[in-house]
Amino acid sequence: MMDPADRYDGIRVSRLGFARDDWEKHTMPADEATDARSGRAIDVDSSTLVVAIDGPSGSGKSTVARGTARSLRLRYLDTGATYRALTWLVLERGIAPDDAGKVTALADGFSLTVSTDPDDATVLVDGRDVTVPIRGSAVTSAVSAVSAIPEVRRRLVAFQRGIIGDGGIVVEGRDIGTTVCPDAQVKIFLTASATARATRRSADLATTPDLGAVTDLTDVQAELARRDRLDSSRVSSPLSQAADALTVDSTTMDVGGVIRFVLDMVAQRTDVRADATDVSRSLTGTTTSDRGDH
Repeated sequence: MMDPADRYDGIRVSRLGFARDDWEKHTMPADEATDARSGRAIDVDSSTLVVAIDGPSGSGKSTVARGTARSLRLRYLDTGATYRALTWLVLERGIAPDDAGKVTALADGFSLTVSTDPDDATVLVDGRDVTVPIRGSAVTSAVSAVSAIPEVRRRLVAFQRGIIGDGGIVVEGRDIGTTVCPDAQVKIFLTASATARATRRSADLATTPDLGAVTDLTDVQAELARRDRLDSSRVSSPLSQAADALTVDSTTMDVGGVIRFVLDMVAQRTDVRADATDVSRSLTGTTTSDRGDH
């Protein structure tokens, strides 16, 4: 059981390349998951709580997940960063993103370090800080191909489950509620209209021109549609909504409204409540930046 004082555990270091029995140990069929839509309060405290937030790029899930984690004083995991980190290394080594054999072999031997502090997005690959370059346009264009490789997903899902541990965390991605943590006590599927998502992403990218990303609204919308198509059609744990997840359309909602909705869902289904001061602090300076999406 995690001590409340350790909820922000800063940096988590783990080397990939799990033994097969470790993969199986971290496997949980979706049909064994808790029924999060039953309406019954679950006997859980903040040290065992897992909040899963899934959704497509530009839906606002990274901002909402971080804000929720701050408000509840929980750890935070951006699973997309793990795929981006490997993709960065694939490109760095000159490997084709769709070369399953070489990419899987690389995944077996690299050291990945990620932060679980919602205010610290640090990511290290083999000790090198790649926090900024993994958000660049080259990685964004290639990450869907890398993340579609089944053995890569299996290894990284095991890594992600190792970080989640007994809970006390808000986790965001595309397959959290269906694959990574199907027994999460609270599951949210966050979405928005195609125009809203493209507008948010374009504005976000315009603030960091050094990353070389296209910011034209039409081009951004086309890129998001391409990512949606690839992520939804992959064979291994595609982007999809868990049957027991609540859908939240953020098209006309501000970030604070979405975070408050998620906190309300947590309060209704568990014994965990956010302190008003923590909520206020977490919303201060919050933007719709969602570059954390993989």
